[in-house]
Amino acid sequence: MATYPFTEEAAASPDVRAVYEDIKQTRNVDWINNFWKVLANDPAMLKRTWESLKQVMAPGALDQRTKEMLYLAVSITNGCDYCTVSHTAAARKAGVTDAMLHELIAVVGMANQTNRLANAYRVEPDEKLVEAAKGPKA
Repeated sequence: MATYPFTEEAAASPDVRAVYEDIKQTRNVDWINNFWKVLANDPAMLKRTWESLKQVMAPGALDQRTKEMLYLAVSITNGCDYCTVSHTAAARKAGVTDAMLHELIAVVGMANQTNRLANAYRVEPDEKLVEAAKGPKA
């Protein structure tokens, strides 16, 4: 159960309605999901979060499908059920198949396992890996 009530479109202030309309237009949907309805209890947070999300998820060096898969991987790792469901739906809309989801979940599980092992054993990064991670020299 949400800590705050959902702000439905009919009861929303003009500022909130403007963000809701932008969400619907940007996402090409005809409804507002519960995450935004709860954030609307603080209109400044709603607007700030939507603007940031819209900027980060906009077309860029990474394609939409890759961004949704990354968002989903982090959501799974963080244990956010809402975000996992939301971004699974968005990933599917971006063309992610069942086979891709299975591989993604396997990678998330493996990364979590090996991360925990490396942390438990307090393994320091190899100098060669540190240099390789810096990328090509300019």
